[in-house]
Amino acid sequence: MAFETTQLGTGVDAIAPDGSEIRFLGQRAGGSFVHCTLPVGGVSLAVRHRQVEEIWYFLSGKGEVWRAQDDVEAVVPVGAGTALTIPAGAHFQFRNTGDAPLALVLATMPPWPGAEEAVRVADYWQTAP
Repeated sequence: MAFETTQLGTGVDAIAPDGSEIRFLGQRAGGSFVHCTLPVGGVSLAVRHRQVEEIWYFLSGKGEVWRAQDDVEAVVPVGAGTALTIPAGAHFQFRNTGDAPLALVLATMPPWPGAEEAVRVADYWQTAP
């Protein structure tokens, strides 16, 4: 396996199926790692993942994350230093409630397979039309 070294830039590598901005940081056989931002006032689309699980770690900004699975549902405040998990199949949505971009890094296990992995679900928060 080759070594990878990445420098976070200001450009966006992709727009996630939920509408957030993605910058690729690295990938191995067991998972992928990205930097994600949601702009001021941004609200992601609500989705669920078919198979992948994620761990999110927030770097800056303020926001909220809604997660629901089976009979468990919660909205949690997030900001610098908050970590959370997104189990496979869980419905989730997040929004920026602060005055700066909401920034996080996230690990996806196994690696993100493509846009078909995300399935649109009913929004918890209203999104722009």
